[in-house]
Amino acid sequence: MNFDNKSLARDQAQSPRTLTTKRHSSQIFYGWWVVLASAFGLFWGIPISVYSFSMFFRPLMQEFHAGRAAVSLAYSLKLVAAALCATPIGWLTDRYGARRVILTGTGIFGSILLANRLFSGSIAQFYCFYVLLGFCVGGVGPIPYGSLVSHWFDRLRGLALGLTMLGIGLGAVIMPTVAQTLITRVGWKTAYSILGASVLLICWPVVACFLKENPEDFRLLPDGISATTDGIDVQHGLTAREAWRHRDFWLLACAFTLVSASVQACVVHMAPMLNDRNLGMRAAASGSSLIGAAVMIGRIGTGYLLDRTFAARLASILFAVSASGIALLLLGDRIAAFTGAFLIGLGLGAEVDLIPYLASRYFGLRDFGKVYSSLFAAFALAGALGPLIMGAGFDRTGSYNRPLVGFFLAIVLATFLMTRLGPYLFHPPESNIALPKKNENSTQERKIQTEEQCL
Repeated sequence: MNFDNKSLARDQAQSPRTLTTKRHSSQIFYGWWVVLASAFGLFWGIPISVYSFSMFFRPLMQEFHAGRAAVSLAYSLKLVAAALCATPIGWLTDRYGARRVILTGTGIFGSILLANRLFSGSIAQFYCFYVLLGFCVGGVGPIPYGSLVSHWFDRLRGLALGLTMLGIGLGAVIMPTVAQTLITRVGWKTAYSILGASVLLICWPVVACFLKENPEDFRLLPDGISATTDGIDVQHGLTAREAWRHRDFWLLACAFTLVSASVQACVVHMAPMLNDRNLGMRAAASGSSLIGAAVMIGRIGTGYLLDRTFAARLASILFAVSASGIALLLLGDRIAAFTGAFLIGLGLGAEVDLIPYLASRYFGLRDFGKVYSSLFAAFALAGALGPLIMGAGFDRTGSYNRPLVGFFLAIVLATFLMTRLGPYLFHPPESNIALPKKNENSTQERKIQTEEQCL
């Protein structure tokens, strides 16, 4: 039987969409299992080294006969190490694939926790322990997981990223209680060892079983539909060098730096801030818990909205919400303070979703790991610097008011920067999102425009 060549080519081009649609009419798209496994992996990573640290604080002071500043230095060193390794983790993710980075990072992370007794002889050795955790925590963090999920989803990428990052939120709520229980019963060293063993025996097998690198491994396309729009394949994009020269990259980097420093400063100092206003330790603890709940709501809600509105506009609104939260903290009223804590938590939860989503839409997935890790490094360094600025401001003035005013103005500036972003270069297929208007140019003309926008 003879076929017309053009008809045959057209049928072949349309067949992936047809076959994938039929496949997903009868079963769950495997990408959602990847999201579930990614959330599970994130649950066992950052929450252990970050959110559970306060549970180890007092035992470490007693063990090493050290003050709060000396113990806190271990946490600060870990943050610096994590920020420094962010870009290499992004390079490794692009070079070898997210799955390999995650499995290797998870194995090293669990092994270091398991071997914590080797670093318990002195406070200096403990610093080395936490620096090592900082270097390897990137392999079990948002960079490789965000890259993996972004390749599995396009049209529903925002929701998928939101649900993935929810693993960190759940870990932030549950893991400190688990750590405290273990410390009370078996001591801090054995607690770290048990957590390390759980990473190796529970987390690693689940991640290894369910994580797959690309939907192409299942002969599928992202979302189960065509992943091309306006002649541009979303699996491609700008190179890292092109992205780093692009005006929008620096707008994003500056905005996320300002917001991260401001929000993280408020989160770290929330309990003493509320306690200083004679609200009591119980109210201070409630304020911190309220932030955790808001973070979870912010991640799910932002992920859902990202697929339904222009992300830069949504970011501006969420940043303005965070600025409103800081303004309410300045009022000093009990209700205003708790409302402010909740709004700040929403901003923190939203920012973690916004970074990978905006990076994928403005720069594509070609060097996503490198681009995303660069933005995340700025986010992490600013998050470590913000609390120090807040503490220094309080020590100099005896009040949190002046630092709060400065952080309020910083978020207002970040809000303005987000309004200066242009349209997506790689927008989702079949999108009903109201995007900024752009000229209808050919693919070649759009590439020329992109190059002209680079610095």
